[in-house]
Amino acid sequence: MTEPVKRAFRYRFYPSDAQAAELMRTFGCVRTVYNLALQARTSAWYIERRRINYVQTSALLTAWKKTEEYAYLAEVSSVPLQQALRHLQGAFTNFFEKRSAYPRFKSRKKSRNSAEYTRSAFVYRDGRLTLAKMREPLDIAWSRPLPKGQVPSTVTVSRDSAGRWFVSMLCEDASVKALPTSRAAVGVDAGITSLVTLSTGEKVINPKFEKKDRAKLARAQRELSRKKRGSRNHDKARTRVARIHARSADRRRDFLHKLSTRLVRENQTIVIEDLAVRNMLKNRALARAISDASWAELRFMLEYKARWYGRELIAVDRWYPSSKTCSACGHLVARMPLNIREWTCTACGAHHDRDENAAKNVLAAGLAVSACGAGVRPQRRISGRAAGVEAGNLRRSAGQRRGVGESPSAESGEAN
Repeated sequence: MTEPVKRAFRYRFYPSDAQAAELMRTFGCVRTVYNLALQARTSAWYIERRRINYVQTSALLTAWKKTEEYAYLAEVSSVPLQQALRHLQGAFTNFFEKRSAYPRFKSRKKSRNSAEYTRSAFVYRDGRLTLAKMREPLDIAWSRPLPKGQVPSTVTVSRDSAGRWFVSMLCEDASVKALPTSRAAVGVDAGITSLVTLSTGEKVINPKFEKKDRAKLARAQRELSRKKRGSRNHDKARTRVARIHARSADRRRDFLHKLSTRLVRENQTIVIEDLAVRNMLKNRALARAISDASWAELRFMLEYKARWYGRELIAVDRWYPSSKTCSACGHLVARMPLNIREWTCTACGAHHDRDENAAKNVLAAGLAVSACGAGVRPQRRISGRAAGVEAGNLRRSAGQRRGVGESPSAESGEAN
């Protein structure tokens, strides 16, 4: 019997002035403890070649509270401070195992304001949540109920850049179970003209939420640029800009949740490309479109939902030439600029939509990996002369389909 899935249920809440002041103090203390512990661990290693673990930083925290400089750390709940040390320990573990970079100091302006409470630091009873150091429960907007009979194991309180307060409760959810096994499989090709193209031929249009609010955002940013830094009017203008960004992010996240849930429910196997989104953002011409698509967030949702519901998610090597390979005969085209959206295979004559062909190839490669661990990297090479001739044929055929008076796309780079 599988263990129940742990899910985080996130709600917005509206603190009183006293609660907001207490939470802001806690956020500051959490950030201070994290930075002090990071500095202590870094100095111990580079100066003394000595490693400090969580237990030793916890002892340092006790000593810091007794000093005059950091005596204010004793005024807030000790649980979020201890959780900050645990998070730092996890960051170092990921660094030593080469899963992430070296931990960085938290900035007062740029870092996320949050604090984590365990069961010893909050009381949850009859749908009312009261945190340590507070007399009244939080005024939570319950958009959905918690799983019946469940008490949160941890509670995380946060405040975003738009000034909104959120509480996230981690609970076991027995209602999340593996779906019935299906034989359906789908390949997913991430794009820019459309958000994703499926191997079935379906194209999911990118809503481009940021584009809808671009005029409003530009006006708010102009107003922000005219305000004096550090003034109250500057803070108000900055909050207005952050609210526009938050609105776009909320709508995008809701859309991606619905899309990822549908893909997971309808298919037993989902195959995607292992894209290096961070490197792709360096392309100035496409950075805004790539950011608005949020491919990395879509992949993250597919990963944990596939794990929840007993589905298989396969990531194909990012260098696999899915767009340049004919899904009918396997012929590999040496070059294919981004402005070519449709092409005809010179080997078998099959006509392809670029994105749909790529999705079919991604699916085939993923199923091969799942079945026998086959490689998906191209093994053959084509001479430069043959590549130039074939690329010219593709451009001429694309120009004939567009017509004489229609200009090609401004995109001129190459893509797989």
